[in-house]
Parts: sequence; C-alpha cells; structure tokens
Amino acid sequence: DSSLWRSAHKDRINMAFKGEDHLDSLPLPVQRMHLIQVDSVQRWMEDLKLMTDCECMCILQSKPISIEKDEQNELILSSQYSTCDNLQLLLKRAWIISTELTRIAQKLEKNRWQRVHSMTVRVNCHVRSMINEYNTFTRNSSEEMHEFEKLLIDKCSEFTAFTERCVQTEDEQILKSMKSCINKTLTTVAQYFGQLIELVLTQEAQNLLRQIELSDSVYSTESAISSLFSLTQEGAHLCRIIAKEGGVVALFKICRQDCFRCLYPQTLRTLASICCVEEGMHQLEKV
Repeated sequence: DSSLWRSAHKDRINMAFKGEDHLDSLPLPVQRMHLIQVDSVQRWMEDLKLMTDCECMCILQSKPISIEKDEQNELILSSQYSTCDNLQLLLKRAWIISTELTRIAQKLEKNRWQRVHSMTVRVNCHVRSMINEYNTFTRNSSEEMHEFEKLLIDKCSEFTAFTERCVQTEDEQILKSMKSCINKTLTTVAQYFGQLIELVLTQEAQNLLRQIELSDSVYSTESAISSLFSLTQEGAHLCRIIAKEGGVVALFKICRQDCFRCLYPQTLRTLASICCVEEGMHQLEKV
C-alpha cells in the first residue's frame, strides 16, 4: 500500500534527522562517542564562523570603492596610495585587537567562559591577519620584530587553548584555578601586542623620515610628508614616536630649502601637529 510506504519512509527520514531513536538503540559508549563528535564539530563550526567573519570584514575594509570600471586605472590608484592605506588598515586592526582584549578581561571577570573563548578565537585570527598583512607590504622588518611576532602568535595560541579547556568543563574548582592562568596569559598577550605595535609604528616613522631626508624629488617628499601628517592625526602617541625619531629636525630642513617651497604649508602643518606633544616641543627648542 502506497500510504503505508509513505508513512514508513517519513518515519525513517525523521529518525535520520533527529537521531533519537537511532541513538537509543546503540550501546552507551557509542552514544557518548557520537555526542562528543557532534560537540567537537559544532565547536569547530562556531570557531570557523568567527574567523571567517573577521577575515571577510577586514578584506572588505581594505578594498577601494571606485566608480571607475577600467581595471588599469584601479590598479594605478591602489598602488599610488598603498603605503598610507596599509598603515591605516594596520592601525584599524590594532584598535580592534586592543578593544577585544579589554572586552575579554571584562567577560573574564564575570566568568562568561563561552564569550571569553569566542572572543579569544577572534583576537587570534586578527593578530595573525595583521602580521601577515604587514609583512606583505614591508620588506625590511627587523629581527627583533620577527621575534615579537613569533612570541605573540605562540602566546595567542596558548591563550586560545586555555579558554577552550574552560568551555569544555563545568567544574568550578578547575575553572577557578585556570582563571589566574588565563589572566596572566591575557596580560602577556597585551604586553607583546603593545610592544609589537610600538616597533611597527617606529619603523614606519623611520622609513618616512628617511624618505624625507634622502629624497630630491618634490613628489616623493610630498608623499612622505602627507603620510607623516596622517600618522600625527592618529593620536599623541604617534606624535611622540615621530618626535623621538627626529621628525621635527627633518621637517625643518625641508622648510630651509627653496626647492621645496611649494611644500612649506604642508610641512608646517605637520610640524604643528608633532609639536602638540611635549617631546615635539623639546625637539623644537633644540632646532
């Protein structure tokens, strides 16, 4: 009878999707193994979603929005502003990581282990992407920077492993004992991250100042001063780095050369931004 066949077929489909009757008929160890596999796959899918969300968002943010359909023009535009755009993307990624680390500390205080783990995975992804992106547009990274990159990646992996263990247990004593380890690891990650960003920004400031001092081209000097001014707009800390690396002296040299007369307004504006911090004023007094 076709109605009986349809009914039996429907029951088999429901059993395949729900799995309840099928699990009940299996031995207990097999049931447990099935549940462990489902949990691990589900956790992996959740972590994968977090990582792909981060990557897609960062890739979209780095794409130029242009109404031009000519691919050649688009390539010229992207290469012309690549250094400045890459630095801006790096600073944006650094700000995201810094914010996430602060939020992890807040969630950790409230014992929100699932949120702590998901945010840790997200930070791990952002850190790796930031390092890969930076290494694609710079070729003169120091040995010290590579060491900090490795330390940070290793510590982030350790951090993620710690938080994953916390998600897998409900024992309050174990969670309490691991909380201090996680706090310590979080502090170390934040320290390594801060030191790495400091090295990156110092290196970029040095490169721009070297370009200003060595270049005889008005276009190249203008590009370097423009990038330097963009960095000064990112906050007082970057102004301190530029002043410390000799930015005031380098810009004053530009103002004393007649061949760069057309760059005086832009140069003086950049100087004014650097001299808004104490280090910049001290350098100004020495000139």
